[in-house]
Amino acid sequence: MALNNAALDFNVTIDDWASILTYTNPSDWQTPGPQSPPLATTLATTPWLEGTWHQTSVVNASVILNFEGPAIYIYGASGPSYGSYAITIDGAESTYSAYSATNASNPHLLYGNSDLSYSNHQLEIRNMGAFQASDQGASAFLLDYILATVQLGPAGATVTNTTVEDSHPSVTYSGAWTSESNPIFSGGTAIYTAQNGGSASISFKGSAVYIFGDSVNDQGSYSVVLDNGPTQTYNTLSGCGGGYGKFCEKTQPSLKYLASNLDSSQHTITVINSANSNGSSFNLDRFVYTTPSVYAPMNITAAANSTGTFVNPTSTGSTSANASGTSAPKEPFGFSARDFPVR
Repeated sequence: MALNNAALDFNVTIDDWASILTYTNPSDWQTPGPQSPPLATTLATTPWLEGTWHQTSVVNASVILNFEGPAIYIYGASGPSYGSYAITIDGAESTYSAYSATNASNPHLLYGNSDLSYSNHQLEIRNMGAFQASDQGASAFLLDYILATVQLGPAGATVTNTTVEDSHPSVTYSGAWTSESNPIFSGGTAIYTAQNGGSASISFKGSAVYIFGDSVNDQGSYSVVLDNGPTQTYNTLSGCGGGYGKFCEKTQPSLKYLASNLDSSQHTITVINSANSNGSSFNLDRFVYTTPSVYAPMNITAAANSTGTFVNPTSTGSTSANASGTSAPKEPFGFSARDFPVR
């Protein structure tokens, strides 16, 4: 199934620090600490989205993303340090190489698939090291960000994004929460709780909803419930590794939850902290929801194994056309921590 021309498709930017990504063994990965040097300094010079990346040379180190939609794009690095990697979507695995004799322009498109069914999918990215002779012994893999395509409405519809700040009276809190200020937060403030079961809820009408917050090493597991759906659990521990404590903080808020393809009824979303024995916390910066002028939720189909339309990295860093003859996105666009619109 190719992208639906009758739908208003948007790409959501999922940074490598986003909590909806699951690194199966976080200690297998390295990432720059956003506080050293300060992220504001890094953003001025780095090619990487929001100044961060995750890199590994550990064979079989992997990261998993569960998503709903018809297309996915993966961006990272290609050059003489990088080897093979496997992409598995819904159980179908294919192997590729990021090796190039020269460093490609970064971030570099490592994979693109715009031929998925509109259904729930599981993506796994796994480092395979120097798996192929053409890797020339290179064994690293670097992930910068992922674009996931979602539908916000039918073709021709217009959309409005509404940001609900942590301080807005429409947010209902349970438990003890503490406000903190930082100019990098949306609206200048965020709020956190270290109470087990501490929760925050909003009600809204929209076809998509997002939750953003910062990441730091004294955070842990949290869960999200949308309407009467199943509880979904995530982990917002920062990506730097190390022990429990308030360090390695990425104050630039990351994506902590995403849901799309919602109908026109009123929805309620609740995020709940799951404090561990250390009293781990959850940080909320804001909710964002998207309201279309017309609703047309897709029927979710059973996922089918598909290798899709792969876009192979090149030594020049250019974006190749995929098998359907269209070019995959070249730049990050969609909803990132800065709420950039797709189009």
